[in-house]
Amino acid sequence: MEDSLSELGTLARTAGAEVVGSMVQRLRHPDVTTYIGKGRAQELCDTEKQLHLDLVIFDDELSPSQQRNLEKLLNARVLDRTALILDIFAQHARTREGRLQVELAQLEYRLPRLAGRGVDLSRQSGGSRSASAGAAGAGGAIGVRGPGETKLEIDRRRIRSRISELREEIEGVREQRKIHRMQRTAQSMPVVAVVGYTNAGKSTLFNALTEAEVVAENKLFATLDPTTRHVLLPNNQEALLTDTVGFIQKLPTKLIASFRATLEEVIDADMLLEVVDVSHENAIEQSETVSDVLGELEARDKPRVTALNKIDLLDDASELDTTLYPNAVPISALQKTGLDALREKIAGALAASMEALRVLVPFDKSELVELFHRRGHVEHEEHMPTGTLLVGRIPRSLKGYFVAYKA
Repeated sequence: MEDSLSELGTLARTAGAEVVGSMVQRLRHPDVTTYIGKGRAQELCDTEKQLHLDLVIFDDELSPSQQRNLEKLLNARVLDRTALILDIFAQHARTREGRLQVELAQLEYRLPRLAGRGVDLSRQSGGSRSASAGAAGAGGAIGVRGPGETKLEIDRRRIRSRISELREEIEGVREQRKIHRMQRTAQSMPVVAVVGYTNAGKSTLFNALTEAEVVAENKLFATLDPTTRHVLLPNNQEALLTDTVGFIQKLPTKLIASFRATLEEVIDADMLLEVVDVSHENAIEQSETVSDVLGELEARDKPRVTALNKIDLLDDASELDTTLYPNAVPISALQKTGLDALREKIAGALAASMEALRVLVPFDKSELVELFHRRGHVEHEEHMPTGTLLVGRIPRSLKGYFVAYKA
């Protein structure tokens, strides 16, 4: 609970809020009217008057009626974890695809909350100064970025119409991505999706491995739109590396649904490169959260290599237990240490998913030797009197090119 609340504070600061306090209550079940008990609600009301709060964020999703009742009681804006994460996503959506997905998730979240709000929505355009009950605000209209207040004031029919439009546009994005993935498959280039808990260092590692310039910040959800780059592995083996959105505990189901087009990069990848921040005290729990989300995407059983990142922040990296994670390699993406070993591990994991082959390629078919090197994994190469002997593994889709030269 404390870890989740601390993470909520980090989320709030990422959104631009100033956290001034937190509050916890143990209940057998949430209060139907105000989520927290009457006594604690009054205590929160007194705190609001004392500190002049204008934003209160709850760590779980509130029902529309709970949110309205709390706002009337507190005379402050009330958000839940879902709305906060949606706001952060709205800040970080850079591409048209990202903005479409954020708007869809926000409208689907806000639609049931519009009943009875009417003119109250105009309050949401004001700034925020401070808060309590988990996290607080000093950074603009947190929770209302994205589609904008004018879209929130239109009637339900038009909102539903907009949701339908967004779904159609996102479906077009999915089809476009599908075409791109088919083109990659035609090239037989394996795809490695970089996954991990948000702020684990995925983008920093992605940049280090591919020499790309993806935004890498010490903030949650700094990466929202997926980026794919070419990477060269040992023995000149080629692969495509895709940076993806970070996962987090209590990741709203609406986000997983809305970002399905983006997350399909994970679903269709040949292998997963999980990045774990081993300097974090809850590294194991964060990795379990990643596995849970991968399970929801039906991608948990894919071949996986784990980059145990940020070893430069450990007092003694030699004491790190790598047996807790699949195919683990200790690295520091920032210091660029351990990357050669990581590339070797990735190449080995990709090779294991390919088909073993032993061929004798005639000298006049040198382009096939090059193809084997670029798309496959060469374990042994020897020049024979009649051609080049290659022993290794290749993608099954390329097997037809070499059948005639089996040795």
